[in-house]
Amino acid sequence: MLTYAILSRKLYLVIGFQILERTETAGGPEGPPLIILRGITVSKPYLNYQQQIQKLVQDKGLIITDYNFAEENLKNIGYFSLIGGYKDPFINPMTRKYEDNATFEDLVRLYTFDEDLRNLTFKYLTKVEQKLRQLVSDSFCSQFGVQQSDYLSATNYTSNTRYSNDVTKLITILDYHANKNTDQEYLVYQRRVYQNVPLWVITKALTFGQLSKFYSLLQFREQSIVCHAYKYLNEKNLGRYIHALTYFRNVCAHNERLYSHRLHQIDFPDSDLLRKMNIKKTGNKYNNGKQDYFGLVVAFRYLLPKSDFLEYKKSLKRLIDKYLQNNNRISRDILLNKMGMPDNWERITRYKL
Repeated sequence: MLTYAILSRKLYLVIGFQILERTETAGGPEGPPLIILRGITVSKPYLNYQQQIQKLVQDKGLIITDYNFAEENLKNIGYFSLIGGYKDPFINPMTRKYEDNATFEDLVRLYTFDEDLRNLTFKYLTKVEQKLRQLVSDSFCSQFGVQQSDYLSATNYTSNTRYSNDVTKLITILDYHANKNTDQEYLVYQRRVYQNVPLWVITKALTFGQLSKFYSLLQFREQSIVCHAYKYLNEKNLGRYIHALTYFRNVCAHNERLYSHRLHQIDFPDSDLLRKMNIKKTGNKYNNGKQDYFGLVVAFRYLLPKSDFLEYKKSLKRLIDKYLQNNNRISRDILLNKMGMPDNWERITRYKL
């Protein structure tokens, strides 16, 4: 810690600053040591593509043989998304330098695998989402009617006062789509022709997160009607699965790293499937299938039709096998561990739900 006293026109100004060793954060190019002025952290400096490449090679020990290939990928993907997102399996956590002759191509291959994984996952997430839209609107309308005044009435949702504010917020969103939204032609058409926008039209405009919230605020009777479509889930666990899936959907939609993503603060429910697969526990918590990608696989097992799940599982296995064949840096065990997948994940269809 260095301290300077500055004398100017009889005004003493004491500035304390500390020079810290920079540690690379999630993906931005690294600059000189951080300087903290009175608790203010100076941001990393701008580096152009050539400087980013130079930093990776000279300071971090990453092997780059094709500078044009590296620059093109940094332009298309970005340093933060590519380097920050996919460096961990190839970097020494103590020295923060690449090891075992890791190459730029290694990072691109892992990014491409994850991109394909996102596309595959998103395809089946939208199938779950589409079915839920239909089930929620059908269960509600069968009990309360098809007029927009029905879904804009707070009395038709849970009576638990704990969720009163959530009900009010939901109705505000529904009211906007029913009466003000002019971006979706199907809403404008219903409003103009019928002077009423039924719920099965409104739900199309809701995000997956809003749809999940809608389900959670239904009365128990309507939740039970929805749950009848999922033979092996109760109302509470269905809600937990849907809620968790909204986070994975956002990861896919925003092109964030998926293969090693972990949920925070929420998790997937325990299930008979985890027990039947003999998933190990630490204390009372399963080591796999709670906050990781395997939890999503289990959710798909419960929420997708059997034929869709078999197709998804086959595509997932093919994707994993292809990546492992095309890289010699990450072993099967390491990849599965990063994904939260147990060794016996492929046997998931051998067990009855």
